[in-house]
This record gives sequence, C-alpha cells and structure tokens, in this order.
Amino acid sequence: MKGDPWYQDGLRFECTQCGGCCTGFPGTVRVTDEEIEVLARRLGISDSEFRKGYTRSVGAEELSLQEKTNLDCIFYDSAAGCQVYEDRPKQCRTWPFWRRVVRSEVTWETEAASCPGMDMGQLYDADSIRRLSEDDGSILSAVEPRKGEE
Repeated sequence: MKGDPWYQDGLRFECTQCGGCCTGFPGTVRVTDEEIEVLARRLGISDSEFRKGYTRSVGAEELSLQEKTNLDCIFYDSAAGCQVYEDRPKQCRTWPFWRRVVRSEVTWETEAASCPGMDMGQLYDADSIRRLSEDDGSILSAVEPRKGEE
C-alpha cells in the first residue's frame, strides 16, 4: 500500500548486550527526571548525588549520562555489560528503533553492519516500530515535530 513505511513487514532485533552502542564514541544518552530517580534508587543514592556524579548538561535544560574517559557509557562494564540494563534510559531501550535509524532501509543496514542484534531475534511489527521511533528518547525526539505537529 502506498505510504507504508519501508519496514511494513516488520524488523527483527534482539539485544546481545555486546556493548557496541555503549562504547567507544562520544554521544548523549538523555535522561529524564523519572529515569534519574529510578537509577539513583538502584544505586542507593539521592537524585542530586546521581545528577552530580553520573550526568552532564546538554542543551539548555537536558541532562545526559556521562561517559568514561574512553568514551564508554558510565554504566558499561566490558566484562559484565550494562550495569543498569533493567533500568536503562528510554534512549537505550528504544535502540535500534531510533527515528534516524529507521528513517530508511539504508540507515538501518548501515547500523546493522555493526550491531549483531539487528535483523535477528524478535520480530517487531510496523506499528511498534513507529511508536518506538516517535518517542525514542534521542535528540531527534526533542527537536523534530511528531507527525501531525508540523
């Protein structure tokens, strides 16, 4: 049907916890007040301690998780994987269904070349992919209008 997304038949993804999306490059993992509260509770510290020790400012009012000096996520351990996997931020939970990744088959294939979980595992239907990508927690969610809000 005309107007259907290129991924109309769905896409497969299963996180292998390889750390490829968590390591070796600078970036931002935006965290909301609610996510900070959950992560602080997990670590047994106050929200303010979490903000001071684990986040940095990006933009006027947004916070991102800090990176280690090698640019890995502050919560990624090469031997054990993500130390907060069950409570990871939305931006981490929605990978690889980020708006910029599902924008085209070419961008999906480019990312899949370095992510062993893409095109494997669970099949996500087109509606699920659309919902995840519209509110993926990334910078694009903050700056791009949602469909109907243009």
